Amino acid sequence: MRPEELLNTLEDLTDDEFEGFKWHLQQGEVLASRPTIKKSRLQTAKRRDTVDLMVHTYTLPGAVEVTRKVLERICRNDLLQSLSASSEQQGTNEHV
Repeated sequence: MRPEELLNTLEDLTDDEFEGFKWHLQQGEVLASRPTIKKSRLQTAKRRDTVDLMVHTYTLPGAVEVTRKVLERICRNDLLQSLSASSEQQGTNEHV
């Protein structure tokens, strides 16, 4: 998985869904033991900035896992499935 694939997923969110996505990144219960991202860092962050913040905060595999959890919370199972499929396909390509 590459950061571009996370960006593509976030670009499929409406503006309201994206704001909700960022809100969930500030909530500890969604992220389990992972750190939250400060509101001030996310407030004006565009989609690309948000991906960068997530990768910096959680590493790429962690950012993918956080994205999956948040997509579940905002009821975007269609994006969750496409992200999972992309991740599985990437894993298969790495083993070839």
